This record gives sequence, C-alpha cells and structure tokens, in this order.
Amino acid sequence: MASKHVRQLWAAKLAGKAASAPGAKAAGGLRLDELPVGSLVPVSALRGKAAAPAAHPLADGPRRQSFAGQVLGIDPSLRGTGLALIEFAPGRAPVLLRCRTVSVPAKRSMAFALGEISAAVTAFLRDFEVRHVALEQTIYVQNFQTAQILGAARGAAIAAAALHGHEDVWEYPPLRVKQAVVGVGRASKEQMARTVMALLGHGRALASDEADAAGVALCHAFTWRE
Repeated sequence: MASKHVRQLWAAKLAGKAASAPGAKAAGGLRLDELPVGSLVPVSALRGKAAAPAAHPLADGPRRQSFAGQVLGIDPSLRGTGLALIEFAPGRAPVLLRCRTVSVPAKRSMAFALGEISAAVTAFLRDFEVRHVALEQTIYVQNFQTAQILGAARGAAIAAAALHGHEDVWEYPPLRVKQAVVGVGRASKEQMARTVMALLGHGRALASDEADAAGVALCHAFTWRE
C-alpha cells in the first residue's frame, strides 16, 4: 500500500538514507514525485531543497493599486456604523485620514440613529475631497426585522452620499473584501483588523467597525479598474 511506502520513506529520511534523485523509486515501485496528496513526507525532504514559504499579502510591501484619491469606506449598522477615509497615491502606502464609529445607544430611536449616520457621512464628505464611497454589502441576516434595520442604516449612508454628489456608491460582499485585503476569503475579524492596520501603518488598534470600514475602502482601491 502507498501508506506503507510513505512510512518507509519517512523512516529512511530520519536514518539519513533518503533517495538522492527526484525520480527515484520507493519499495514496491512508488515514485517519490508521485506520492499521494496529503502524505506525511515533506516534498522538500524528498527533493533535497527548502520548500518555498507561502506568500503573505504584505511580503512585497504596500500593494500596488491603480486607484488614486480618497475613498470613504462604510460598514453600515444601526447602532455602530464604521467610517474610514483612506487616501491612495501612486508609489505610496495608503494613508488613513480619519476614522469613526457612529455609536448610538439602544435607548435612542431608530430615526435618531439614522440621522446620526447621515450626519456623520455628511461631515466626512464636507471636510474632505472624497472621490468614491464604498460600502460593505449585507449578505446574511438572521431575520426579516434585522434585514429591515440594516437596510435602513445602509440607506441613510447612501442617501447622504447621494446628496453630496456621490450617486455611484460601490458595494462589496464581506468575502470579497477579505479576499482583496487579507488574501483569504474566510479570514477572521482579528486577521482582517491586523492586516488593515499593517497596510496602513497605523499605530493604534482600530475599533472593529472602523477596521471593517477601512477594509472596504482598501478593497475598492485594490480592485478598482477605470
């Protein structure tokens, strides 16, 4: 069986008797370069060379992006909307200009919360020369009422953007944001936050909603094509 030959090869390696040629055959006629996927024998050991490490999103320094200008990233939520404004320029790492979490106490009404979201987005667009606005898209909700609430928060942000001349608002699903920023679509929120802060060279830890908003802005710039 292949598993038996794999164990024999591994034992031979530990004893310093590993085969010297990549095309050498193991006992029973199994070629070393034809070992079954998932075997415990490392390819580097069989071929006599170090395996190449997996590439990290930050290994080559700041990612190149064709986008230039300021992007306002928004992670909409009725009680905790995240906002992050990032500036992009050729040959320079992205710069976080401002970030904020719009926190609204549960005792305040839905109308009040929507007003706060709209006012916060308006302040960003009024104080800076924002080129594009990007939102995190809502993919999964627990029930219809939650969908209504998230939809209202999203609508308040989009309406504020439209009133300031940003009729085109880009939306990205969480999976795509993580894939563009971290390189892994199923990355955890902690991985996402660490990567965002590393890309921005940010000294202090960002709040969770702010990190998500910054991720949306980074995703937009990294995937943008004229």
